[in-house]
Amino acid sequence: MNVIRVVGADDWPQAKELRLAALRDPVAHLAFLDTYENALGKPDVLWKEQAANSEAGVSSRQFAAVAPDGSWMGSVAGIVEEAGARDHFGLPIEERQAQLVGVYVRPEHRGGGRVLGPLVAAVREWAAAVGAGRLRLFVHAENGRAAAAYEKLGFVPTGHRVPDQTGTGEELEYVWEGPLARTANADG
Repeated sequence: MNVIRVVGADDWPQAKELRLAALRDPVAHLAFLDTYENALGKPDVLWKEQAANSEAGVSSRQFAAVAPDGSWMGSVAGIVEEAGARDHFGLPIEERQAQLVGVYVRPEHRGGGRVLGPLVAAVREWAAAVGAGRLRLFVHAENGRAAAAYEKLGFVPTGHRVPDQTGTGEELEYVWEGPLARTANADG
């Protein structure tokens, strides 16, 4: 049975390895605001700090899907966005919310929602626990696979569009429809 768990301070080597794998994915340029080369050059102290911050879970939390053999199948993170602040696109944040970021499932574990569904459910539950009013994410307009997966999990497009960070297209905003602590069923 797969386990979904919080990424802790001692998990930084696995978190680093999975992130580097994610940045080598064929659609990484559409899905992540980072490059493999940039991430590879980060010192280990930054990876350690990120894992330690996840364990604290106050303003962000990362979850990993771990197979019975101990290998990481995927991970996802949530970041709290405070009302009155501005998001990474520079837009005002109207209510305390959480944003789903860094979503990655290894190709051999994709499909059917068996990994992604529980990972997203963990972030939703954490977001509710820290008082977020909603959960949102952004999907590149050309990343149809990701958009379809999120819609199966209960996210709906808001119609809000922003330029992506590279200037090559648009990011589409999706929000979770329903109570944050509700369990997702991606298998529909």
